[in-house]
Amino acid sequence: MTITTVAHLNLRGTARAALEFYASVFGGDLVAVTYADAGNVARPDEADQLMWGQVTSDAGFEVMAYDVPAERAWDPGVNAYFISVRGRSADEITAYWERLSAGATVLAPLAPAGWAPLYGMLRDQFGVTWVLDVAAEYAPA
Repeated sequence: MTITTVAHLNLRGTARAALEFYASVFGGDLVAVTYADAGNVARPDEADQLMWGQVTSDAGFEVMAYDVPAERAWDPGVNAYFISVRGRSADEITAYWERLSAGATVLAPLAPAGWAPLYGMLRDQFGVTWVLDVAAEYAPA
C-alpha cells in the first residue's frame, strides 16, 4: 500500500489567488472547484470561492487549498504550520525562492546554514510560512 501526504491550506477568500500564485512559482496544473460548481452555496457572496483546489507539478510539488466559509470559525494562528520545500540543487531552490518571495516577508534569508547548504524561511502574501532548503546528508555526531 502507498500513501501520499499533501499540505492542505485553509484560507478565507484567497485560496484561488494562492493556488494560482503557487502554480506560477512551482509550475504544474491547477484544478479548482467552487462552491457553485459543487452545488454547495450557503452564501451567494461565497459562490465563486473554492470548495477545493489543488496544484500538482511534474517535479513533485503538490498543495491543496480551500476557502473556509464565513459560517465556520477560522484562525490562521501564529506559526501553526510551515510548508517545507526541499530540493537537491541550489539553483532549483534559489529559483523557487525568488518567485515565492514576491510580496513576502523574509523571516530568514536564503543562505548557507550549519545544517544545509542553503536554507531560508519566508511568510508569503497569503500568510503561509515556507521553509526552503537544499537537502544535506545527515551525519550523526
